[in-house]
Amino acid sequence: MKATFYDQLADFKNIYRFGAFGLAVVVGMAALGARMFYLQLLTSAPGGGTANGAATALESIPSTRGLIYDAAGNVLAQNVVSYAITVTPSDLPLPQEQLVAQRLGSLLNANPIDIETKIDGATGSLYVPVTVAENVPVDVARFIQENTDSLPGVAVVVQQRRQYPTGPLFGELIGYTGQITADQYGQMASQGYSQSDIVGQNGLEASYETALHGTPGSQYVALDDAGKPIPGLVTANTAQIPGETLHLTISTKEQAYAQEALQWGLNAAGVTRGVVIVENPQNGQVLAMVSLPSYNDQLFADGISNTDFQNLLSDPSQPLLNKAIAAQYAPGSTFKLVTGTAGLQDQPSCSSPPGTDPTDAFDYCSGNFTSSTTLLAQPYIQIGAYKFNEWEGGPRGPLDIFGGVAYSSDTFFYQLAQMVGIDRLTYWADQYGFGKLTGVDLPFEATGIVPTDAWKFANSSADMYTGEILQAGIGQGYDASTPLQLLNAYCALANGGTLYQPHVVGSITDAQDNTTPVPTTVLNKLPASQQTLETMRLAMRSVVTTRHTYNLVDLGALGVNVAGKTGTAEFGEKDKYGRLPYHE
Repeated sequence: MKATFYDQLADFKNIYRFGAFGLAVVVGMAALGARMFYLQLLTSAPGGGTANGAATALESIPSTRGLIYDAAGNVLAQNVVSYAITVTPSDLPLPQEQLVAQRLGSLLNANPIDIETKIDGATGSLYVPVTVAENVPVDVARFIQENTDSLPGVAVVVQQRRQYPTGPLFGELIGYTGQITADQYGQMASQGYSQSDIVGQNGLEASYETALHGTPGSQYVALDDAGKPIPGLVTANTAQIPGETLHLTISTKEQAYAQEALQWGLNAAGVTRGVVIVENPQNGQVLAMVSLPSYNDQLFADGISNTDFQNLLSDPSQPLLNKAIAAQYAPGSTFKLVTGTAGLQDQPSCSSPPGTDPTDAFDYCSGNFTSSTTLLAQPYIQIGAYKFNEWEGGPRGPLDIFGGVAYSSDTFFYQLAQMVGIDRLTYWADQYGFGKLTGVDLPFEATGIVPTDAWKFANSSADMYTGEILQAGIGQGYDASTPLQLLNAYCALANGGTLYQPHVVGSITDAQDNTTPVPTTVLNKLPASQQTLETMRLAMRSVVTTRHTYNLVDLGALGVNVAGKTGTAEFGEKDKYGRLPYHE
């Protein structure tokens, strides 16, 4: 058929369209080629490539963790080289995961299921290595390194491992390190931490984590076609800065003496838990701190087994708890320091308290309470239908503040607490540091409890009853304190009224070998007169001179004059009414 003009026009348009399309493709390819030439040959961006087109990646260089020394320069925490096995999920084909886990399990003497669980349970990026084994023997690590072709995604990593030479002697103080948790990473990522970092989990390792951790370095490494680092090809790096070194106020020698003495006392009493703390009252430096039973922190550094960890958690003696700062106990008669100070400083009236029967006026007391005022120690104090007993075998007869403290008369301090009242009692407890943190440089410190009307109402919708005020006056009932709070209060009495912040680290040395002492921090100046504090110190001395503490008074022959206060809260077998016996 003969083509028409319109057919020829259509063919011409098709040719034109094809030509235009072809020209567009050529132009586009030319532009793309020019851009690739520019990126690959004329520019080089860090982490994206080099002048010859090789890709690079930014790698972190772990910092060296700081050391910990005792006051005499003995090492308490140091670093040793160890080997770990990691698996990068993105480099491990899913069909081969079970086979690789089985091979690693046989090499590491581990359960393959546990290895798979660690790989599958990782919450981070698939490109982040997951640690499946630590402290691997060097021969096993070398074998795995030489056979990575049959273990896709598996790598051997050289890492630091903590070594604690003194073990349980400083366990609750030094603490231990461990793999960073998801919550910790969420808080620390902005500080440069990675998901594979090892961080402090307890003790000084935790409270001084930032100082001990140091600053990681970084380096750019060349990558092969598979995106894996080429060994030795590093284009640039930033050096890591080692962590700072801690020097404690505690010496190993004194700590060992304290632990030995405490263990002797526990054995003699037939109990398993106890605390000894020694503090310098002039500056708050802790010179010994022992909490028994303790634990061996090297177990955590070596990679504690689940069985051992569960045994520590289930132990009723709570070895993982630093009882010096984290356990709360009724202070018992040691709290009479607060009640005595309140009475001497506030000088409350000896008349019957508002709202009570006028015949309830305090025996042998008139006017206002002073150091010469006497109150009657008696078998019990009765409030309504309730009797509040003297401690078993306690004193009888009129006592002033010196006798009341020396013989630790409960009925003396029941009367004084009632005269002082709950508001002033809690005021002076607060001044001595009860019911709030001491600020010691250790983690997980408890605050204790000092009951007030507001506290009681919030917990039971009722104000403090008179009987509860009496119990508070002898450190029982709702009152609870940590051993360190109690010691710190007595240090304030001993030094003339200054409440210091306790601390176990004496100085810190940085990477440039500059040493900075930890400053002394004053928490409070007691608003009590020196006469009041002197009277309370003499009363505490009378506890010893009356041989209430047996032969401690004989230390005077060696030039050591001791003052202090004993205290025992309710314990023992309940009577038929469900009451625990009262003790001094």
